[in-house]
Amino acid sequence: MIGHIESYDPESKTGVIKSEEKLYTFHFDDWAAEVPPDVGDDVNFDAEETLARKINLVGAYLAPPKAVKYKYVAAVLALFLGFTGLHRFYLGFYWLGLAQLALTAATVGYGALWGFVEAVLLFTGNINKDAKGRPLK
Repeated sequence: MIGHIESYDPESKTGVIKSEEKLYTFHFDDWAAEVPPDVGDDVNFDAEETLARKINLVGAYLAPPKAVKYKYVAAVLALFLGFTGLHRFYLGFYWLGLAQLALTAATVGYGALWGFVEAVLLFTGNINKDAKGRPLK
């Protein structure tokens, strides 16, 4: 059957799938996909009364992620404003950006070296994904 994940609790590893106005409970042990379940995912599963078994994501969600952020924008931000961590904020790594800003403030500017190194890594392609794992354009 095809359904839609209505809820999932990562602590108890249980959730609910809705299909054709019926609700099916599931446990993470019946999950077959490599990525964890998330509310809103469309899934294919086998129904046993009110239980869902052999749950897997519908094929559209298995497509490779599309790039939405630009590598050269992040590299230029790192080169010129790297001491602020702005390139990390741009890529979605908010805690790293805050750490970079804190290091710069604590060391009276030595955090700029961190930004320069990351600019080189971005230009050479060694940093090639954003915080959600999507490739950079």
